[in-house]
This record gives sequence, structure tokens and C-alpha cells, in this order.
Amino acid sequence: MGRAIKFCALSKHGNLVYAHQLFDKMPHPDAFIYNTLIKGYLQCHLARDCLFLYLRMLQDYVIPNSFTFPSLVRACCIDGWVEEGRQIHAHVIKFGFLDDGFSQNNLIYMYLSFGSLQEARKVFDNMPQRGISTWNSMIGGLAMHGQGEAAIEVFKEMEKKTVPPDNITFMNVLSACAHSGLVETGRYYFKHMTEFHGLEPRMEHFGCIVDLLGRAGLLEEARKLVEEEMPMQADASVLGALVGACKIHQNIKLGEKFGKRLIELDPNNSGRYVLLANLYATAGKWDDVVNIRRLMNDRGVKKIPGFSVIEMEGIVSEFVAGESDHPQSKEIYAKLDGMLERISCLGYLPDTDVVLQSMDDEEEMENSLKYHSEKLAIAFGLLKTKPGQTIRITKNLRVCRDCHEASKLVSKAFDRKIIVRDRNRFHHFRNGECSCKDFW
Repeated sequence: MGRAIKFCALSKHGNLVYAHQLFDKMPHPDAFIYNTLIKGYLQCHLARDCLFLYLRMLQDYVIPNSFTFPSLVRACCIDGWVEEGRQIHAHVIKFGFLDDGFSQNNLIYMYLSFGSLQEARKVFDNMPQRGISTWNSMIGGLAMHGQGEAAIEVFKEMEKKTVPPDNITFMNVLSACAHSGLVETGRYYFKHMTEFHGLEPRMEHFGCIVDLLGRAGLLEEARKLVEEEMPMQADASVLGALVGACKIHQNIKLGEKFGKRLIELDPNNSGRYVLLANLYATAGKWDDVVNIRRLMNDRGVKKIPGFSVIEMEGIVSEFVAGESDHPQSKEIYAKLDGMLERISCLGYLPDTDVVLQSMDDEEEMENSLKYHSEKLAIAFGLLKTKPGQTIRITKNLRVCRDCHEASKLVSKAFDRKIIVRDRNRFHHFRNGECSCKDFW
């Protein structure tokens, strides 16, 4: 008993080396011990160790229980292991836990994180009972994937079944409207949450509405909401949505006003400075771009480097812009050159307006775009997969406009489905179009 208690304490606090050494000395570890160590590895984002330990669990003829699979499902999500996730799903069925709501909710989360909407919806539709968290997960997942109309239909079904929505539900509903450009629908549900369900809007709901109005170009209405109608001072997320909309619609004056306020509100967040600098760059105000960079340096704020991740055959590869240290870098760059040449025939022109610096040389600007991490990851995906296979990529920052346009054309030129998860949402590229309908 003492050894088990010590083992649990070590696992819980991340001392996994010692915990595993203690584990190896146990003659017959049970499911509880295995689950504890698996969860410890999960908390440290060691997904592969979670799965290896599960295999050992099966080899030792230890029967998993309802606490085993949620950790395994989450482990698969860390590195986007689609096939491994499907195998875990099969084991959930095999061991009789498919009717367990906790396991089903985690399966929905897993498939949504993979971009596998049909599989997530199948699990959802087959659930005999659904709690509020299940409804919220499905609505929020559809919203993130640009399926605004589908998200609204799920919400309507939820209301028909008299499941009381909560604040998270309406945040997801309004987010679905914002990501799909459903302005009138968003306005309706913003009032509906108070008038019908008695829920007062919180900061996150105002943020969704400002995002919705801003994306649609209704900047004055968004400004009025922020400055005159909100019952609380707008936080950084609300102001960020407004400044981002000003950049999209090139309202420099309004964007500058709120961009400066945003930086003062959140002075340690590099993304706030980059957003305002991007706004200036869009207008060609390079002196102001330099001033923002100088302000960042003076305050010791470092820009977060962008990277893209792709998983192939159980191996996760990470790309940063312009890198050349990948073992297959020569093949990747050759594939990238061919890829860009091919989409140029479909009308692709580098969007040099997104380059965040003043460059007099047009060729230099185009080259800086050419080697963005998303393009490198897509080229690697084309190199390593067979025709017809889906390419899945995760980006730590927001996808830039140039890479977004290039990805649409690559999906058409190579007849591929490309799923990119960026910081804000999922993009499903297919046949030259994106699921976001350019609302991102």
C-alpha cells in the first residue's frame, strides 16, 4: 500500500522517471496503477509513452476500465494521431465502454480535434443521452470548423429537447455565427439568450458579437457596442477582435485608436504589437511599423515564432519559416517549388501586402512568403502521402492571408483535402475553397 501511495504521488507531481522505476518493481500492477502512470505521462504531454504503456497493460492481461480511455484519447489529440485514435475508439467498443458518457464525450472531442467532423457527429448522434457538455462540444466543434449553419441546427435540436443552454452554449452559437458570417442570426441569438433564456451577456459574448460585426465590415456598429453599449470595459480579446477587423477592412484610423489601447491593456503579449504593426504595414506606414518594433524591444517583448506541425507514419515533424535542417529538406524544397509553380498556373500571386517589413525588392518579399511554415508542411505532406490522402497540419499562430490563398489552390491543383488547425479555428481546404468562406 505504501509503495502504491508513493507511486501515485510521484506520478501526480511529474516525477515520472522515479514513478516508472517504482512501477517496474511492482509484481502485479493493476488498472489503477496503469491509469495513474498513463495520466502522469499525459499531463507531461508524453503521448507516445501513454500509448506504449497501454500496450504493455494489454500484454500483462490487465483489463482497462472507464478511466483508462479518456487519457488515451487525449494523448492521441496531442500529436494528431488519427489512426491510433480510431484504434482506441475500437477498444472502447471492444471493452464495453461505448455507452459511457465520459468516454463518448472524449471521443467527440478527439474527432473534432482531428478535423473528422463526420466521425464526431456519428458518435454524437448515437448517444442515447446527452448532457450539456456534450451539446456544447458539438456546437463549439462545428463552429470551429466553419459549419455555422450546422451548429445552429444542433442548437435548435437542443432547445427542442428542452435542454437548458448555458453561457458556454451561447458563446459557441455566437462564435459559429462569427466564423460563418451569419450576421442577422448572430444578432438574433444575442438577444435570444437574454429575452428567452434569461442569460446576461458576458465579456466573451460581447467579444463574439464584436468579432461578427467586424468581420462583416460593420465597424461603426462594432465600435458603438464597445464604447457605448457594453456594461463593462472591453478586455483585450474584445479589442483584439475589433482591431483585427479594422486590419481586414483597412480602417487605419479606428484600428490605430483601439490598437494603442489594446497594447496598453495587454503590454506583455507580443501578438498585440504584431496586430497593430500588421495594420500599419497594410497601409504602407513603415515608420510606424518600425516604432512598434522599437516599443517591443524597449519593453523586452519577444515575438512568438510561428511553426507548423504535421504527423506522418507516427512521426511528428515541425517546420518553421525558412528552415533547412530537416533530414529531407532538399526533397521538401524541390516539392515546394513544384507546388508553387503548379498553383501559379491557377492564378496564384504572392500576397506581398502581408509581409511585415518594408522591402524594396519585390523578389525578396515573395521569397519571404514562399518559405512560410504552412507551405513547407504542405509540401512535406504531398511528398509523403499518396494521392487522395488528407493532409492535416497544426499551426501555432493564425494562418496568414497568403498561405490561406495558396492552400486553397493547392487543394484544387493536387485534388487533396487539406485540414489546417490554426490558433483560432480549423480550415478545411478542398477543390479550391475553404470551409471558413474567408471569414477567419
